Amino acid sequence: MNPLFTARTSVEQVEEGLFLAPKFDCNGLIPVVTTDFNTGEVLMHAYMNEEALVKTIETGEAHYYSRSRQQLWHKGQSSGLVQKVAQLTIDDDQDCLWMQVIIAGSGASCHVGYRSCFYRRIPTGKSAVSSQQPLQLTFTETEKTFDPKAVYGDTPNPTQL
Repeated sequence: MNPLFTARTSVEQVEEGLFLAPKFDCNGLIPVVTTDFNTGEVLMHAYMNEEALVKTIETGEAHYYSRSRQQLWHKGQSSGLVQKVAQLTIDDDQDCLWMQVIIAGSGASCHVGYRSCFYRRIPTGKSAVSSQQPLQLTFTETEKTFDPKAVYGDTPNPTQL
């Protein structure tokens, strides 16, 4: 275990204690919800492994673990859209992180070019399901903040089918 973390010894210690005792899942990952520090907008959901969490704490810049690439990922390293950590918090049972960031450049966090990775809305309610047809998504962002081809070139797209 990393010396920055403490062992999980009791529910009280995990929920009310003063020391970081993150619970990584069976794959060694912990989920992270990333929001814009100034607006509160949800930008992305990702995962960190122990190395990514430690690097984020050490550098004050977001590091994640890419499940598709199976490697550490310094957000913004190739795009220049670095996420500076304004605040990093952990939930009650220390198995999920909330990171509030300030983003360099255009302020985008999505590799598709949108500001947020959550750029499409899913319809809800009886009218959404009455036709029993595939649901049509509605774009909540109408313009990309950057051109992914210009930024990433021939780098393989991380989206997996």
